[in-house]
Amino acid sequence: MAVAAKQRDRTHYLYIAVIAAVALGILVGFAAPGVAVELKPIGAGFVNLIKMMISPIIFCTIVLGVGSVRKAAKVGAVGGLALGYFLVMSTVALAIGLLVGNILEPGSTLHITEAAREAGAEQAGGAGESTADFLLGIIPTTIVSAFTEGEVLQTLLVALLAGFGLQAMGKAGEPVIRGITHIQRLVFRILAMIMWAAPVGAFGAIAAVVGETGLDALKSLAIIMIGFYVTCALFVFVVLGALLRLIAGVNLFSLLKYLGREFLLILSTSSSESALPRLIAKMEHLGVSKPVVGITVPTGYSFNLDGTAIYLTMSSLFIANAMGDPLSAGEQISLLVFMVIASKGAAGVTGAGLATLAGGLQSHRPELVDGVGLIVGIDRFMSEARALTNFAGNAVATVLVGHWTKEIDRGRVGEVLAGRLPFDERTLVDDGHGPAPADEVPEQRDSAPAEQPAKV
Repeated sequence: MAVAAKQRDRTHYLYIAVIAAVALGILVGFAAPGVAVELKPIGAGFVNLIKMMISPIIFCTIVLGVGSVRKAAKVGAVGGLALGYFLVMSTVALAIGLLVGNILEPGSTLHITEAAREAGAEQAGGAGESTADFLLGIIPTTIVSAFTEGEVLQTLLVALLAGFGLQAMGKAGEPVIRGITHIQRLVFRILAMIMWAAPVGAFGAIAAVVGETGLDALKSLAIIMIGFYVTCALFVFVVLGALLRLIAGVNLFSLLKYLGREFLLILSTSSSESALPRLIAKMEHLGVSKPVVGITVPTGYSFNLDGTAIYLTMSSLFIANAMGDPLSAGEQISLLVFMVIASKGAAGVTGAGLATLAGGLQSHRPELVDGVGLIVGIDRFMSEARALTNFAGNAVATVLVGHWTKEIDRGRVGEVLAGRLPFDERTLVDDGHGPAPADEVPEQRDSAPAEQPAKV
């Protein structure tokens, strides 16, 4: 165990290196912006490495979670609760964004330029997707294409079908479940190896965005940036914090501290998708059952758009004010509800919020599309807060859904958040809910049947 502890401690140096890489990237971005912009592929490459692991991780997690549940109705209850919660919280985030946006009136002192018009038109050109296209897009061309195309919702559909199929097979499906358990361990081990490239990816991503944006572009847009960050902070610490404490009895700051490394990863890559695999692993380690984690987390990444809702709200008000054509109360509500619905699937993708904003304006108020170019320069910085808020919302949602369905080990939650049951950074796999004996041999657990979800 001493050896394992020593190996686990090594990961602390990894995240110290990430912080140093972010600082160095900012320095290079200001000192040599031309060189910094050329480093963009480095950051994109690291995020792509993470993304290639998302489909197999989601598949294994959901199949193991659903396949180990004997009653399919339980899976439906979890999904229904999760979607209902996501809808309510997106509406709350929308209302908070409207309130703050109308108080601050961002953009009223700015004037659009020809360059901004061209940038806005470019964003609108590639935006927009009908509801029918979205629904048909959930169905993959083949079962294999769900993995090769990297579509989260397609993988979710295939995994649910496979999980229900294993349910119907009964004992005959147990060898398949054990095989997928081994595959899951392999996938998480590969992910742990990829994470050692995080400092390099963080350096490239931060250097490129600072080199592209510079300081001058941020000065005139500081009001909306600061207002957006403050609004996101209020939503996370006041709204989500109160819900988590009153409903589940969990301290938000303890949960955020537990997920500190994931927040650092999101901050350095500007994409909540880069932390999705680790969120799945950590929520299971926290004590939430596999079915709840497997359904709530992937679904939340497509439908739980708290940060995106706030972003779309404030950005729309900002653009309308800057164009000298403020939105009426009715226009605000109809436009922004449309964009929250249209933004499904965009939560974890860097820059998708900007395309959704342009597409929504093109659909409802075409005369405002040119104004999208005003925030192109700061979208990446707003994307940081957007991704952090979405991630925090998904973490809180997983705990709350686990509480409502009684699929959470409350005793384990306390032990984990207190630091007495540390997360295994070497494997990223939790082999079961509840403290494992210190001398338990992993190979002994490998041959055991899939565990039933822990209940309070």
